[in-house]
Amino acid sequence: MTLLRALAFNLYFLLLTIVMGILAFPIRLFAPGRALAYAKVWTGLTLRGLQRICGISIQISGMEHLPPGPCLLACQHQSEFDTLVWMNLVPRPTYVMKRELERIPLVGPMLRLSGMIPVDRDGKAKALRALLAATDDAVADRRQIIIFPEGTRTAPGAPISLQPGIAALSTHTGLPVIPVATDAGLYWKPGSLMKRPGTIHIVVGAPLPAGLRRAQLLPAIAQAWQNLCATHGLPVPALREPQKGTSE
Repeated sequence: MTLLRALAFNLYFLLLTIVMGILAFPIRLFAPGRALAYAKVWTGLTLRGLQRICGISIQISGMEHLPPGPCLLACQHQSEFDTLVWMNLVPRPTYVMKRELERIPLVGPMLRLSGMIPVDRDGKAKALRALLAATDDAVADRRQIIIFPEGTRTAPGAPISLQPGIAALSTHTGLPVIPVATDAGLYWKPGSLMKRPGTIHIVVGAPLPAGLRRAQLLPAIAQAWQNLCATHGLPVPALREPQKGTSE
């Protein structure tokens, strides 16, 4: 039954994306300012289908820690679910994402229009400059910036390895950094089409101390994730030394 539900959801998601991608052409041509609202409808319908078809519900705690304006959400990244859910949890979300996603037919053009920030992970200094410039635009637009400091999807409980992009954004913008833990990978495994029924937990932590430099910020994020997971009964990740590179 779980397999059939997963297949049904995958078909639903594919058809929804194709239909909404086609219907997005008028927005792309005549109303680009409505792209974010349209994207919220798409993700909202996707998550509703996930709940009704696969039996996956969402439990969120700690939303009181989010400031009313721009911030940096340093989120654990365990599955594709993480790239969807924040679209409907904050007023003006902006994901820092890998540039390859812009190549997805129908969806890709809407990502840029809706304010997402593509990053060339092999671009090094040039990519970082572009990231900081795009972030300035997002802050001016009062956006909540979602970034996955691990740089890729990581299985629940796997060792933490953080990329330094989040530190560059924090230093450049001075925005509060909010750690976010999850167990989404237990129900939607990284890179898998299978979905297991249950409740995905999202735990938002208190803002980290302001003014932390890279050597302090990355361990602080990892430690905050560990504490949030341990406190809320989520798989607790092990610690690992951070590596060089840009974040997703």
